[in-house]
Amino acid sequence: MSQKFWESDVEEELQPAEPTADAAAETEAVAISADDFSALEVRIVRAVELVKRERQARMEAEERAVRAEQQLGEQAPSVEKLKEEIRVLRRERDQVYQRVERLLSQLDSLEL
Repeated sequence: MSQKFWESDVEEELQPAEPTADAAAETEAVAISADDFSALEVRIVRAVELVKRERQARMEAEERAVRAEQQLGEQAPSVEKLKEEIRVLRRERDQVYQRVERLLSQLDSLEL
């Protein structure tokens, strides 16, 4: 008797059930979810690619910055030398300006 009970349950499970509105809605929800999942997957792949590109760009920028700092370090003595030359030239210019002013004032005193 128990065997017949199991057989009837198996037969019921094997028989296709009539599609109901709930089953159709569930199938549609699964289809929408699959589409959403695919769209999400595409977005994630794009985000990963973007992160990879940005990391590569950051590494390249850091390398350029290191090279620029090295070049600046190499040029620092030249820059300091040029700054000192500018200071000397400005002092000389001020001295020449003062001498010219004195000469002009002496010329003005002679004209009187």
